Amino acid sequence: MAKQDRMKRLASEFNDCQQALVAIGDQTRQSIIMALIQSEIDSERGIRVGDLAKQTNLSRPAVSHHLKILKDANLIEVSREGTMNFYFLDITKSDFSKLRKLFGNIEAFLHEFQDESSEGE
Repeated sequence: MAKQDRMKRLASEFNDCQQALVAIGDQTRQSIIMALIQSEIDSERGIRVGDLAKQTNLSRPAVSHHLKILKDANLIEVSREGTMNFYFLDITKSDFSKLRKLFGNIEAFLHEFQDESSEGE
């Protein structure tokens, strides 16, 4: 595939991942993601807002705000059990795979470009 076509594809992938990139770019949301990862180790059900608030030293409204951003970016899922909501990461349904693909394509493009540049020396 020509370099220009690959650049267009990368630009399109960046556009598709824009909301997820913005969501994970915030340090507070990174700490929430880390707490969600830890909850995957500790529990099969996910984690509730109150527990996230304790782990991240944020208020419940602040945690809810950041969870909404992560959910809107298709990075987390929520399951409801009665009146309780449990937040969790679901790699099979989330846009983490899009991010992994984007970064993999960037890496492959740079390797190829750098290999071509070193051959011309």
